[in-house]
Amino acid sequence: MRASNRPQCAYLSETLQCHGNGPTLGRRPRPPPAAPLTRAPLQDLDHLSEGLEGRSQSPVALLFDALLRPDTDFGGTMKSVLTWKHQKEHAIPHVVLGRNLPGGAWHSIEGSMVTLSQGQWMGLPDLEVKDWMQKKRRGLRNSRATAGDIAHYYRDYVVKKGLGHNFVSGAVVTAVEWGTPNANSCGAQDSSPLFQVSGFLSRDQGRQPFSLWARNVVLATGTFDSPARLGIPGEALPFVHHELSALEAATRVGALTPASDPVLIIGAGLSAADAVLYARHYNIPVIHAFRRAVDDPGLVFNQLPKMLYPEYHKVHQMMREQSILSPSPYEGYRSLPGHRLLCFKEDCQAVFQDLKGVEKVFEVSLVLVLIGSHPDLSFLPGAGADFAVDPDQPLSTKRNPIDVDPFTYQSTRQEGLYAMGPLAGDNFVRFVQGGALAVASSLLRKETRKPP
Repeated sequence: MRASNRPQCAYLSETLQCHGNGPTLGRRPRPPPAAPLTRAPLQDLDHLSEGLEGRSQSPVALLFDALLRPDTDFGGTMKSVLTWKHQKEHAIPHVVLGRNLPGGAWHSIEGSMVTLSQGQWMGLPDLEVKDWMQKKRRGLRNSRATAGDIAHYYRDYVVKKGLGHNFVSGAVVTAVEWGTPNANSCGAQDSSPLFQVSGFLSRDQGRQPFSLWARNVVLATGTFDSPARLGIPGEALPFVHHELSALEAATRVGALTPASDPVLIIGAGLSAADAVLYARHYNIPVIHAFRRAVDDPGLVFNQLPKMLYPEYHKVHQMMREQSILSPSPYEGYRSLPGHRLLCFKEDCQAVFQDLKGVEKVFEVSLVLVLIGSHPDLSFLPGAGADFAVDPDQPLSTKRNPIDVDPFTYQSTRQEGLYAMGPLAGDNFVRFVQGGALAVASSLLRKETRKPP
């Protein structure tokens, strides 16, 4: 596929809306005064977000969140002060390229799992999740939605808002290159870059290569492309996996039963907790190993309110009580805090070393290494490392994200290249839309500066 009309923007996306790991603690965003909102044009985001404080480092994200959910940090239900109007004359030509259907990674998550973030935070402009679910005769669970509902909601949103022609699913981007054109059709020099986005479309009949050109590229690929690995011997053995879907598939086909050897789950985050909950639901025995101490204040469980996340606090309780009582008070569950995994052996064995240096060997049926994931920006020069805040360190959505202007989300090192969501350090879903607002505002300004 070769585009004849150049879109002003190409979005490289795995999700319609990127998502993170839920809420963090902090100060309440101070809503902007009413006067500036009536005096200043909407695009003056630096002026409107001046002085805001809250749970995000992005001033535009705080602005949008304060207007969309004025008192959500205190459990309030105050309605949004925003009014949405569709103005076709301001539309910017664009195309969204993604491997999956609109909704991206949500389609890869077991549908019955409940989202970490509250359902209202998962919504997109002018279509609240709760209103959509009421029409579908669905309900929230403790203010949270299921992954299946959210995936359906995002697909439905694209249809209801007439955006389907902008989305290309099954698109795998393999290269993004750019340069500066020598001159335009009138002979004048044009200093803005021109991007070439290349890849292939996955179709039933095979791979169909494509190449398109754009003035701007927005990176919105999230963080789930490349699971983190332990880097130990035996990690490539066929019984070792790095995605929860492997557990779901093995359970579905009957390869795992309550009579099986234990499933070994590595990690102390929410993905590992999800795996524990899933296995426990099917009465599959579990060995849960992690390097941290159960009372480590850095564990994510300590950042989640117990009333909203009872299932995760139950897992944390299991982890804690197992470390004190032996054998485990929870039948079919064994916790190994402070253990370092040394290797896997071909006969389905896992070798550990405890805090005293003693080696332990366990027979297992399946291993899930769930210790995080990294974005895959292999289509960029240097896999995107040159665009990080610290180019000398590996790109990390939590510690070393892409360095962007806080009011436009444009890369500080490459004009026309934008990043949003976790790639720009917005790891919590409620603040992602603020990044989208910043990008859209910047692109609209570029449109208005074009010569007639």
